[in-house]
Amino acid sequence: MKVTLDLDDLVRRGELTQAEADRLKGFAKADTGALGTNILLSFGASAIVIGLGALFPTAETAIVLGGLLLALGLVLRFAGIERWTLFGQVCVTIGALALSGGISLLAQGSVPINLAIGAGLAVAAVAARSGLLAALSVIMLTATVGGATAYNGSFFWQPALTIGILAALTLGLYLLSLRLPPDYERLAIIAARVAILMLNFGFLIGSLFGDDALNLPPLAFSVAWALVLIVTGFWAIRANRRWVVNAAAVFGAIHFFIQWFATLGPSPISIIGGGLLLVGFGFAIRWFNRMPSMKPASEGSVTIPESVAGPGGAA
Repeated sequence: MKVTLDLDDLVRRGELTQAEADRLKGFAKADTGALGTNILLSFGASAIVIGLGALFPTAETAIVLGGLLLALGLVLRFAGIERWTLFGQVCVTIGALALSGGISLLAQGSVPINLAIGAGLAVAAVAARSGLLAALSVIMLTATVGGATAYNGSFFWQPALTIGILAALTLGLYLLSLRLPPDYERLAIIAARVAILMLNFGFLIGSLFGDDALNLPPLAFSVAWALVLIVTGFWAIRANRRWVVNAAAVFGAIHFFIQWFATLGPSPISIIGGGLLLVGFGFAIRWFNRMPSMKPASEGSVTIPESVAGPGGAA
């Protein structure tokens, strides 16, 4: 567990001396002197990969380069060399993307291989502690399950199946995040948030076109989407999950306006009314985010372990 303290505010209020604040700042993770070197090496590796890919633009080239970079990144990652941590993470990220992209091109849409690629991206995300790879693994899963083919101009052709799998994935990732250390908790939360976004897009497509595979009409998705947003929003408020509240509010507004214009049509009055309601939604979200319990930590905040801050620290 972490405790976030606004040291500047505590010093101003006299609840903490400057010496105590300086001591607590010392527990914060400091940047290493090798950061600049890591950044230069990362840009250099990226340039080499892009250049070789331009010279030999084939899927096999992407697989070979991706495999080499992934192997190098994993060696640096598991060797435990602190000063090369960032470079190792970049190598794993670029390597995993190149390798998965090359394999996907050769596979030509094979469902088992795409599922394996998604699982591989998830493993690479854990190895590199990369939020980008964690997000891409969820997107790959969504594309494979939903079907990456056009359906009335949309991305999904099995929205009901996609929604069910993503709902289970979101719940599983959230429960898992409660039991993970901070670095891996972050990855689980990122993946869960991407799953929430994709799940809502599944509802959006379903509310427009329905699901022919299960003979579900658009109305069924519209009603289910509204209920899910309401229940999720109330839970997020009680659990103090600001991102989920904002996501529910945004997709709730999208859902409302889809039904609003579908019912009233694009007339001047409906557009003006919709604009006024949108402004109201915006102010409501702003008011909610400015509530004391929902304020993010300021620039003067330091996050330290609870064992250091003691039980009386401000969360």
